[in-house]
Amino acid sequence: MIDRDIAELYGVETRRLNEQVKRNKERFPEEFCFQLSEEEFENWKSQFATSNSDKMGLRKRPYAFTEQGVAMLSTVLKSDTAVMASIQIMKAFVAMRRFLQNNQQLFEEIVSIKQHQLNADKKIEQLFNLMDKYRINDTQGIFFQGQIFDAYAKFESFIAQAQKSIILIDNYVDLSVLERLTKKNNGVAVTIYTKAQTLLTLQDIQKFNTQYPTLEVKFTDSMHDRFLIIDDMVLYHIGESLKDLGKKCFAFEVFDTSFIGDIMNKLATN
Repeated sequence: MIDRDIAELYGVETRRLNEQVKRNKERFPEEFCFQLSEEEFENWKSQFATSNSDKMGLRKRPYAFTEQGVAMLSTVLKSDTAVMASIQIMKAFVAMRRFLQNNQQLFEEIVSIKQHQLNADKKIEQLFNLMDKYRINDTQGIFFQGQIFDAYAKFESFIAQAQKSIILIDNYVDLSVLERLTKKNNGVAVTIYTKAQTLLTLQDIQKFNTQYPTLEVKFTDSMHDRFLIIDDMVLYHIGESLKDLGKKCFAFEVFDTSFIGDIMNKLATN
């Protein structure tokens, strides 16, 4: 605000206002108060000082005050209006301080929520990156030794597709395979064909069924390779036992669905 406007607001003469500023220079640093440059002064006059009388009274460059400067003026001017403004400003500062103190926990919680949101955004971004990396429409792929996480993530993406049934043919099944199968959708039935010498016990199967029904384990000696059948519609050939995913180089491939019937018929005859 310009000095003449503030003087009118506080009910004092402009000359008196500027005198108080000069007497209290230490209270008015540059960020509180500054004098307009010649260019700023001319621009200001062209926009606001429209009458001849106003222009005649503006021979000197006026002072401009920032928000802090306007507040400081209320403490050095002695008019009733200035005194009341100073009181109100002090009350506002006290109320603001009390508000900050009383709501410190709330502000901390807001900061915490913001941080959680940032972390959540990062996790969502990571999830989308993984979804792109492990997209289920891949028809083939190779995992090299040491890519354990990648291999398990790909296998779980296969499992997540199932809406009705999962059939796993793998001669070497242990608890780690059941752990991966817990990622299946609710209500999806799982059937595992494996050797009679499986590392799974009846207790393992019962515990799995308690939380993730239903699992049925059947025995066969007619298969060497590993297969995964999803909803009787998708057939994966997997080059390594699922308990050893990522330990050595292996590949997977989607086979033609016409082979599903042949495989299931072969299992039924054993």
